Amino acid sequence: MRSVLQRVLRQDKPFPSIEAEVFVALQVAAHRALDPWARFLRQHAGLTPNQYNVLRILRGASPAGLTCGQIGERMITRDPDVTRLTDRLVRAGLAQRARSDGDRRVVEVSITPSGLQVLSRLDHTAPANVIGNLGPDQLRALRDLLAEVILATTDGAEPDEPASPPNTIKPS
Repeated sequence: MRSVLQRVLRQDKPFPSIEAEVFVALQVAAHRALDPWARFLRQHAGLTPNQYNVLRILRGASPAGLTCGQIGERMITRDPDVTRLTDRLVRAGLAQRARSDGDRRVVEVSITPSGLQVLSRLDHTAPANVIGNLGPDQLRALRDLLAEVILATTDGAEPDEPASPPNTIKPS
């Protein structure tokens, strides 16, 4: 009998391993959750997923600001031009720049009250629309399983340390 993933992908042949099937399932699930989220962000907040991510990062650091390098280290999806991302947020009034008190050469970015309002509106709408059909027990189980995947791909770095790229391809 074909799995749900095989039916979704219209694939008759079985996967070569359970790991291969789970890896593809993770990609399909992520895409199906993130694509509607990206459309929702664009339509309701005028943001890209990476701009939303920067605002989320800035809110987490608030009231302190972060440098573009620090923001880049915390991004979920790496973006080579964090400066341009923050420029757009500053122009939209969702973030602000200021020179560091400790070192005037350093520029820090922080979230504005308008940025906080945008995030507050988004916090209670989109995540529930994407995964709200799962009950609390299923959500906790999924969170815990995803935490295991995240920890397995951190290459030994502590959660607060930047991780080196995961070594996911093992030589035979």
